Amino acid sequence: MSTQGFGIDIGGSGIKGAPVDLTTGEFLADRVRIPTPQPSTPAAVARTVADLVAAFDLPADARLGVTFPAVIQHGVARTAANVHDSWIGTDVSAVLAEATGRAVVTVNDADAAGYGEALYGAARGHGGTVLVVTLGTGIGSCLVVDGTLVPNTEFGHLEVDGRDAETHASDAARERDGLDMERWAERLQRYFRVIEDLVWPDLIVVGGGVSKKHQQFLPLLDLRTPIVPAALRNAAGIVGAAALAAHGTPLD
Repeated sequence: MSTQGFGIDIGGSGIKGAPVDLTTGEFLADRVRIPTPQPSTPAAVARTVADLVAAFDLPADARLGVTFPAVIQHGVARTAANVHDSWIGTDVSAVLAEATGRAVVTVNDADAAGYGEALYGAARGHGGTVLVVTLGTGIGSCLVVDGTLVPNTEFGHLEVDGRDAETHASDAARERDGLDMERWAERLQRYFRVIEDLVWPDLIVVGGGVSKKHQQFLPLLDLRTPIVPAALRNAAGIVGAAALAAHGTPLD
């Protein structure tokens, strides 16, 4: 198995990529970032991804792992968040493979980040059921069971007390409603208890930008599951995608 992978993170504002050491999860070269074209149609994004890949001297047989802001089923986008609606129903992997001349594995962005944390970050070496939750504009989720990704869980859209969870408990909801950490933690407490009763995780990892402030809210939670902050931060998506592409997954 190759010890080098390549990950690409496609977002609404930027497309980022880097080669990854699959033994350590560290970048083997500086990450390159190119602004996401506007409008972010499949053809425009594919050209940008090809330009990004061409900036690196990769082995001829290197597979590309790509994160995408959508529900992804076997390479096909079923939704579109922060990218052009024309992506819906598009085989993302096929479009990017044609543009780059390389095999591509595409995965939901939260799943890629969570898988990165499971392999190389806060959940490294932890068996059983690991739930990674990102708190940001919405709530992203990733479920990894004994090292295998269960894709597209979308636990941010659970109905909790009659509300879509992310509209009430995301970091954006905290800012919108002017909540201090104590009051926000009350909402998180309710959300995570519902999650616990659904999937009974062995470990919960919390990511997103607000995880930098984890000492201000994680200790306020009273859960039966150990809960820890993410470790890889902004590198998690690229690292997780590279690993998924290199290892081969049911997502192919």
